[in-house]
Amino acid sequence: MAALSGVGGAVWWLWRTDRLVRSRDRRWREEDAIRVGRRSLAEVDAMSWQDFERYVAGLCRRDGCTDVEVSGKSGDLGADVIATLPDGRRLVVQCKHYAPHRYVPSGDMQKFIGTAWLHHKADVAVFAATCPFSRAALALAVQHGVLAVHRDLLGAWNTGTPLQAMLPLNGTGQGDRAHRKRWKDTYRF
Repeated sequence: MAALSGVGGAVWWLWRTDRLVRSRDRRWREEDAIRVGRRSLAEVDAMSWQDFERYVAGLCRRDGCTDVEVSGKSGDLGADVIATLPDGRRLVVQCKHYAPHRYVPSGDMQKFIGTAWLHHKADVAVFAATCPFSRAALALAVQHGVLAVHRDLLGAWNTGTPLQAMLPLNGTGQGDRAHRKRWKDTYRF
């Protein structure tokens, strides 16, 4: 009986060790996939909206955020990713995975502004998108202190610029009218 118990204990220990090793390996691979220079914006464009939310959460982790949670469902009231910044502030991120030639409309920004501060108690609110923001949406973001991470800032964040370094850049970087026209013409399908 003791031998059977010993064999059972050894099997359990091997099974548990295998599970732990596989779990650590999976986490390492997920973190490795978001390291600097590992994804192009074309790869980000090819993601599903759920993968994009997980990707943004991974970027937050890379930048030192803790308690990172991905909602991954509708009805999240604009909080796709919630985390704690390294300085202890509460971060709430709305993610929009739109085609590169689209714009984030002001209605999407209005909804996020309406929930980020009051409902989710954000200290820092970020709206991350795979496309530019409309002029009205960007103006709302600046007026209400929401960091609008448009396609150009997403590219910078993607290649290693920390989120906290981008906070003062809100409302900048989308270029002038000629730049946006050239960019939009490039991404027409």
